[in-house]
Amino acid sequence: MVADLSGGIPVDREYVLDARPEDGVRDAVNVWIEEENGLFAMRVGVEAVAEQWDRHEMWLDIAFADGRLYSRRGDGETQSAIGPAGKPTVRATGPMRLECAEPFRRWTARFEGPVAETSAQEILDNPDFAETKWADVAFAVEMEMAAVPWQPGTMTPEAAAAMGGKQGDFMSPRYEQLFRCTGTLTIDGETRAFKGNGLRIRRTGFRAFAGFTGHCWMSAVFPDGRAFGLNAYPPREDGEPTYAEAWVIGSDGRRVGARPVELPWLRKLVTGGEPVPLVLETLEGKRVAIDGVTFANTRSRGGHVLPPDWPKDWPIVQQAHAVYTWDGVRTTGMIERSSKPSVMEL
Repeated sequence: MVADLSGGIPVDREYVLDARPEDGVRDAVNVWIEEENGLFAMRVGVEAVAEQWDRHEMWLDIAFADGRLYSRRGDGETQSAIGPAGKPTVRATGPMRLECAEPFRRWTARFEGPVAETSAQEILDNPDFAETKWADVAFAVEMEMAAVPWQPGTMTPEAAAAMGGKQGDFMSPRYEQLFRCTGTLTIDGETRAFKGNGLRIRRTGFRAFAGFTGHCWMSAVFPDGRAFGLNAYPPREDGEPTYAEAWVIGSDGRRVGARPVELPWLRKLVTGGEPVPLVLETLEGKRVAIDGVTFANTRSRGGHVLPPDWPKDWPIVQQAHAVYTWDGVRTTGMIERSSKPSVMEL
C-alpha cells in the first residue's frame, strides 16, 4: 500500500464544514459502490446546502442487475459534524451517515430507514414516479481507499485551462478517490454480506450549471491495482476547446495523465446491458482500450420534469454501474452521463 494516499491534498479538505457557510455553498460527500460480481450497486450521498443547513439533502439508490431499484430522495434533520476524535468528520442527515475514520484511507457509510421500491424501467417511463411502496433498508459499509485522489484539472494542460474558465463552474472544488469495500445490506429482513469497489467524491464550494450541455464520467479500480478515471464534456458549439481529462494507473502503480479518444456518450436510455467501451491515450503516447457493459442503470429523479424557467433542452442524467474489462481483467465501476434530449433517441 502507498504510504501516503493524500496525493498532497491538505488533510483539512477531508473534514466537512461544521457551520453554515455563505449562501450558494454546498458541502458534500458522495460514494458510488459496485458489488464485485455485478449483482447490485449503490449510490449514497449527503449534500449540505447553505440555504437549507438545518436539513441536509440525502440521495440513495440501490440498483440490482435484475432491474429492481430502491430509491430515496429528500432531506433529514442535520446531525452533528463532530466525530469521536473531536474533528468535523461526519456528514449525516436523518438515517444516513458518512464518516471519515482515517483521512484519505478509511470512510464508512451507514443507513437505516424506509426506502421507496421501484424499478429501473419505471424510472425511465415515469421519472416523477409516486412513492407508494416502501421497504425497510439498512446497510453498513467499510471503505478502504485504493489510490491517491484525483483533482479535476490536474492531469493535462488543456484540462487545467478548461477548469480555469466557465466550464470549471460546473464542478465545485472537488477530488475523488477509488476504494475497495466490504459491507452488509439488509432489505426487509434479508441480509447479504458483500465485497465491492467504489468511488468517493468530496466537494465543497459554489456550483453553477448555466450553459451545461452534458458530460461523460467513468472510473474503476481493477483487482491487479490498475485503475482509470475520466470526465469530459461534449464538443462546444463555438468550436472552442472543451474540458476532457483522464488518467490511468498502470501495472507499475504510476498514475499518468491521459486524454479521452473514444467515449460512450449518452444517446439512449436503457435499464442495463448497454456497451460502454472507451479508449484513452496517455501523455506518454500509450493507447488504453477498456471494454464496458452496464449492469444497472438508473436516472436522476426529475428527468424530463424540469422547473418552468429551465431550458427545455436541458441534459438528462443517467447514473449507472458497469462491468469493465482491461486486457482480460474484469472489475465493476461507475459511469454517469448526461446529454441534451435533442441529441438522444427518446
